[in-house]
Amino acid sequence: MQRQFDDVMLGSIELFCLAAELGSFTAAGLAAGVTPAAVSRSIGRLEERLGSRLFVRTTRSIRLTEGGRGYYEQCRQALTQMVEAERTLTGQQQEPSGTLRISLPTTYGHHRILPLLPEFRRRFPKVQVDVHLGNRNIDFVGEGYDLAIRVRAQPDSTLIARPLEDARLVVVATPEYLARAGTPQTLDDLARHDCIQFELPSSGRRITWLFSEDRTEREILTEGGYVCSDDVLGGVTLAKHGAGLFQTYRFIVERELADGSLVEVLQPFAGRSRPFTLLYPHGRHMPLRLRTFVDFIMEQQRRWTAQV
Repeated sequence: MQRQFDDVMLGSIELFCLAAELGSFTAAGLAAGVTPAAVSRSIGRLEERLGSRLFVRTTRSIRLTEGGRGYYEQCRQALTQMVEAERTLTGQQQEPSGTLRISLPTTYGHHRILPLLPEFRRRFPKVQVDVHLGNRNIDFVGEGYDLAIRVRAQPDSTLIARPLEDARLVVVATPEYLARAGTPQTLDDLARHDCIQFELPSSGRRITWLFSEDRTEREILTEGGYVCSDDVLGGVTLAKHGAGLFQTYRFIVERELADGSLVEVLQPFAGRSRPFTLLYPHGRHMPLRLRTFVDFIMEQQRRWTAQV
């Protein structure tokens, strides 16, 4: 068999996959122990070899081209098969084990991750999962966490950040509340409604509601007689019992919207979202249980985004 790839080209493919997964040349460089410039040069060599652009680059971000996305999927599968072949040959095939400590926001925990954990443990029964549900920032090192999921994660050079999904927002209320208070037709109508508030525990600041109007993004600070803090699901429960309007993630209330117990309002102004991000520490020797869990969650992420 004629040789197709030298060591440099194989390294470029590995760096390309890292950059695609992490969404950043800088993050890929940190994970691989090289400079962002080295990552950029490696991917440039790969693009020159292929005669095709793999990334669309801006000053702030990168994203895969359509061709780059297909190339990534095949390269990732090939690299995984190579690793497994080496482990099998050398007798180092291991089964993930030990305790995995993860921190989840209540919304994403209850409605996205917790329902998946029984399937994860059926596949990997030697992994024990220790779950913290809450919305405060954690100290990975001091508190011994392996992984966290957060909304609007702050940049942190010590962490790898992988996008999970932009979760769409909806404003909902019960049919009974709308019959009593009327259905809002414009954003100005919110001033005449009981809008359930959520207060950030870290700052005490109330979250603004996000809308799109005439192709312009708007943030509105609403008012109401109910304030919840720490757990967003409290606002959902209040809305389900007729307390007023509440803006929340569509994935939380999909069942209620389907059965009619909640109604979406202000649909012409919808379309905004908030990003959820998976975070874990940099490290060239990631524990197998963590790598396995990250791969498992990203497998589910592709299913979620395909449904949007």
